[in-house]
Amino acid sequence: MYTLKMARRMLLETDKRLLWKLVWNLGVRGSMSVLRHRSRMKKGVFFPPFLYVSIINSCNLRCQGCWVDVAHKQATIDLAAMNRLISEARAQGNSFFGLVGGEPFMHPEILDIVEAHPDCYFQVFTNGHFITDEVAARLHRAGNVTPLISVEGNEIISDERRGRSGVYSKTLQGIQNCLKHRVMTGVCTSLAKSNIDDLLTERWVDRLIEMGVLYTWFHVYRPMGPDATTELCLTPEQQRRARQFVVDMRAKKPIVIIDAYYDGEGRALCPAANGISHHINPWGDIEPCPIVQFSRESIHSGADSRSLYQKFTESEFLDGFRRLSQQTTRGCIVLERPDLLEQLVVQHSAKDSTARGTALNELRAMVPRTSQYHPGHEIPEKNLYYRLAKKFLFNDFGVYEGHDHRQTAAPYLGASSAVAGASQGGCCGEQYVQLKTD
Repeated sequence: MYTLKMARRMLLETDKRLLWKLVWNLGVRGSMSVLRHRSRMKKGVFFPPFLYVSIINSCNLRCQGCWVDVAHKQATIDLAAMNRLISEARAQGNSFFGLVGGEPFMHPEILDIVEAHPDCYFQVFTNGHFITDEVAARLHRAGNVTPLISVEGNEIISDERRGRSGVYSKTLQGIQNCLKHRVMTGVCTSLAKSNIDDLLTERWVDRLIEMGVLYTWFHVYRPMGPDATTELCLTPEQQRRARQFVVDMRAKKPIVIIDAYYDGEGRALCPAANGISHHINPWGDIEPCPIVQFSRESIHSGADSRSLYQKFTESEFLDGFRRLSQQTTRGCIVLERPDLLEQLVVQHSAKDSTARGTALNELRAMVPRTSQYHPGHEIPEKNLYYRLAKKFLFNDFGVYEGHDHRQTAAPYLGASSAVAGASQGGCCGEQYVQLKTD
């Protein structure tokens, strides 16, 4: 029943040209890029099939817990640099790119970027405030872009979370502009203690469906940056509640629900640990993921004339991060073991890739916390199609085989109440897997 309703929505509520762009550029060619990644992995070669690029650091909002230097002097990856990056990635089979910020729609050339590559598909992470009627019309003409618009709560909570007034109504207007022009539109939420009871509900999912939103993404708030706002962190019980909700809704609602941290059996994974995704910041620095703000390579030439492929596949820092993550936990090493990440950064002399220059001190000050890894509490997919898709296209690809991570996770098991009360929602582990160096 769910599958038929979802198919009906896709056929009746979408522009067929845009639907074809989605199916071909993201569905078919995106799947092929993952298969090429798996083939490269067997040879020990890692080039991510999905690249997330923060094309600008500036933003009109001041969100709680933001780790991006949004108030710093504006930095952008310009059209020429993006064209080179995309062209080099396409040569390796890539067709999907996530555009992040800051606020991507503040980039003066963002529409030129997506229009220059009609054979690629772009997902733009945005607050929606700059998606005017004219912008939405141009997105429709391009046909190869989907905005993923962030809603962080009701009117009061949104203003508090985003650090500005009138945020909720401006975001809804951006969503409506997209839907008016039949643009493939998604809505995401960073789940925190302040919004979980309002938005992690069947009522909210039903409203998204009624509006015409085609997909949604509930991801868990991660305490990072100079003002981590740790009081927003979910407890382990709330994290598992979020996972259960996603699995349940996938089996009964005609809306696509994304997650990036579990396989079909409900086992945790890290997209950077298996190399399926890495991140490029607004200054062009290549990072393991958006919250690991350290780098050894840049997309810009400078003194390093290697190709993009060489920079990714020959990076000792990226390789070290993947190996360390694989050996330590199936979850997020940044949250669970910031001390080991600090050792890795120092070992490889990785530079602080932030504008503020305080990332290493922030890492040293972090309190270990739970991430998506909850051994013994795995929640498998109920929906057969999600399970099959993940089996072939989104899982750990065997990188965790041979590693026993129970020792690292042991302090979190059976200690939910202690975890919830320790250090504003975090907990310190007592038994650790030691950093292995060659």
